[in-house]
Amino acid sequence: AHSRSLSPELRSVMTSICDLPEDVLVELLSLLPARDLVCTCRLVCTQWRYVVDLTTLWKRKCQREGFYLQNLDRSISDWKTFYMLCHLKRNLIKNPCAEEQFQHWKLDRNEGDKWKIENLPGTHGQSMPDPRVHKYFVTSFGPCLKSQLISLKKEGYWNELMDEKRPEIVVKDWYAARFDCGCRYELTVQLLSEDYLVLEEFCPEPVLIEQWSDAMWREISHTFRNYPPGVRYILFRHGGQDTQFWAGWYGIRVTNSSITVGPLT
Repeated sequence: AHSRSLSPELRSVMTSICDLPEDVLVELLSLLPARDLVCTCRLVCTQWRYVVDLTTLWKRKCQREGFYLQNLDRSISDWKTFYMLCHLKRNLIKNPCAEEQFQHWKLDRNEGDKWKIENLPGTHGQSMPDPRVHKYFVTSFGPCLKSQLISLKKEGYWNELMDEKRPEIVVKDWYAARFDCGCRYELTVQLLSEDYLVLEEFCPEPVLIEQWSDAMWREISHTFRNYPPGVRYILFRHGGQDTQFWAGWYGIRVTNSSITVGPLT
């Protein structure tokens, strides 16, 4: 509407955003959220689709958001996927450090005097290496197991991404005993299909800790790589019990569990 009142000379100088040099368009579009780029900008015209698919645009987004490291240049074949995975990366386990009581956890077995939450370092316990962790879950003299089922789609990891790129799935957990009582720790992590079939599993031998141990917190970790296509859920289950059948909460202590999905490093 405004262009009608402009002189012909001025009108010929005015340009559309599509007339901008490619590097300027990359710089402008790299400011937009990834979702808008893929779902909206890519559909505007052939030129925009070409620019949105450019490696340089996604590399620029990685630089803007601090995901870019010079030594990654040769090892990354798909900067768009790398950006998406970095952007999504976070702990998928909810309430890992007992700050919200037992919210988000399913208590699969809750025997003896049942699961309880205590403050670090706890009686006859040690503090955690991570000062941000203040609480832990503790087991009793009967089997205590709790779990979380993570839906990858709900967390933003679409099916093609999981099937074609197979991003690394890193599982970590922390456990400790009391100094004055022996106990047992167990962990199972399963990668499940749409129909909850087990496609891959990490199920180490249970850890038995003798009475009068150092009561130190220890980390267990596992990385799933090159797993079969079709992974839609991750089931995380851990717990244990004391081995001396003392009333109260003398069993294994667990906290700071994590599952992260990230780019291949």
